Amino acid sequence: MTMSVEVEPRRFYDGGVDGFADQPEIPPNPESDPQIELVRITTAEGGEEFAMMRRIGYRDRHLGEILVPRATESFRTDLTSVPALFTWLVPKTGRHLPAALVHDGLVHPPDDVTYVSTEGHLVLRAEADRVLRDAMADTGTGVVRRWLVWSAVTTATMLSGAGTGWSRRQLLHYRGAALLTLGVVVVLGFLATMDLLDVTWFWALPWMDDRDWYVELAGGLAGAVALPLALGLLWGRFRIAGCVVGVSLAVLLHVTVVLGGLSAFYQVLERAAAKAPRLAVLAAVVVAGVAVGFFLGLAF
Repeated sequence: MTMSVEVEPRRFYDGGVDGFADQPEIPPNPESDPQIELVRITTAEGGEEFAMMRRIGYRDRHLGEILVPRATESFRTDLTSVPALFTWLVPKTGRHLPAALVHDGLVHPPDDVTYVSTEGHLVLRAEADRVLRDAMADTGTGVVRRWLVWSAVTTATMLSGAGTGWSRRQLLHYRGAALLTLGVVVVLGFLATMDLLDVTWFWALPWMDDRDWYVELAGGLAGAVALPLALGLLWGRFRIAGCVVGVSLAVLLHVTVVLGGLSAFYQVLERAAAKAPRLAVLAAVVVAGVAVGFFLGLAF
């Protein structure tokens, strides 16, 4: 597995348009830059997705020419599939967007996530994830971000198993390794937090135990790196993804919890303001008054 890929933006090009209904086919043009034309569509649930008006061509290092989507008329994308909590780390759009659209095209539609390249190569899900990583490199996306994204989509592939061609035994192995890693990291993160706060009715972690707070903090950070690295080895050929996901989750666990809490609080405020705007304004005034009074009491 090569960590370094030479940046070659000219691997992307205009993929033309596949013919459908009254739309005549427009062949791909390898000499032209990719033309990303998106149309925003509001879903029945109030969300958004996008239709692509033109295909993207990409010359993969192993598969040759890739033209996606297979059918522009039915293709839909949410751009870069990133949970809202992590868009500060990997935004929905940006330099990496062409690569994300290529990946979406390879695994669309959801009930048929296999793709056959122009040269006849069958692209299963794990290979599509690899294409995403290399294509992100060709867009100039940073090394850290593209390996984070690849590790995240690889984890999703291991948990889903759709379009992978794996045997049941392989799927159970990969799924079990991913779930074990995620579960252990979350549990140990919780225990480490309790240990740091000196909540003694929880099991003390030996690498933190009853020490000075800064020593415990350093021990917790060391454990957040060392243990996920060990768990990542259980992921087999995806061990790099296991290490990246495990360490990232362990290090960012508390940030994620805080952001999740703030996001939930925001959603509550939005719904309250929509259902009872006057009551929401009154509550805001009361909270502001209490905060100002508390501040003045402490300051003076």
